[in-house]
Amino acid sequence: MEPRAGERLKQLRSRLGLTTREVAERSRKIAEAEGNEEFSVSHARLIQIENNESTPSIYKLFTLSAVYGCPFTDLCSYYFDLGGIAKHQLTMGMGNTRLASFDLPDEARALTFPVRFDPGFKVEKTNLLSRMVEVWGEVPVGVLRSLNIRKVRYGFIGLDDYTMYPLLRPGSFVQIDEQQKPEAHGVSRSEHERPIWFLELRTGYICSWCEVQRDRIVSIPHPLSPCRTREFAYPNEVEIVGRVTAVAARLVNVPDSAPPNTPKPPGRS
Repeated sequence: MEPRAGERLKQLRSRLGLTTREVAERSRKIAEAEGNEEFSVSHARLIQIENNESTPSIYKLFTLSAVYGCPFTDLCSYYFDLGGIAKHQLTMGMGNTRLASFDLPDEARALTFPVRFDPGFKVEKTNLLSRMVEVWGEVPVGVLRSLNIRKVRYGFIGLDDYTMYPLLRPGSFVQIDEQQKPEAHGVSRSEHERPIWFLELRTGYICSWCEVQRDRIVSIPHPLSPCRTREFAYPNEVEIVGRVTAVAARLVNVPDSAPPNTPKPPGRS
């Protein structure tokens, strides 16, 4: 059975050859440097923590992280699964469109990552990813972050946001390239090539097509959407987060029918 949190903290201390009183003494120095007594971990309190009789505050975990030379998130993971944060974020069902950030708790932890693709696979054909990848390897999360190949953010299309429906379904996650701006794009040949932009307003976010007209930005919804065109003063009332470059859409557990008052597609009765 996996040791409990307190036992794991005791193991860390023991491996460093520190007594509980030595940890307490070092913690006092940290508390003095931080100007906050909350960072101090007394001898008696540390014994309670190691015996699982007490749960340390974030201040005391901060101190133990510094004394033991162990990542703060590792100590937090002794008490709960940090990976569960992202899982619960996906189940919140927020009505408003917003930016989404998914933090990976341990940058030293390796991710299974495709390092070589099967040269025979065709990108034009639908296929299973497992059959497209020839070799899978493990790459530390920190390495992937440090590469910084592209500055990317992610957004969530609110369950009540039908601005780009049916092109973007409510509940979708979108990838945003902050380096691209509307001024650099001309006329598109189809709605699928027309850039979609993630806009930040004073009261929230909008994901839509848009036009920049001097000091104004016009947010243009999909023609089949029940939403109306909106106009904002730029940059006083709206900021451009970036261009949507990828979409991950749920096919279940989201509204399957068009919202009320949605215009019918041409040619249907």
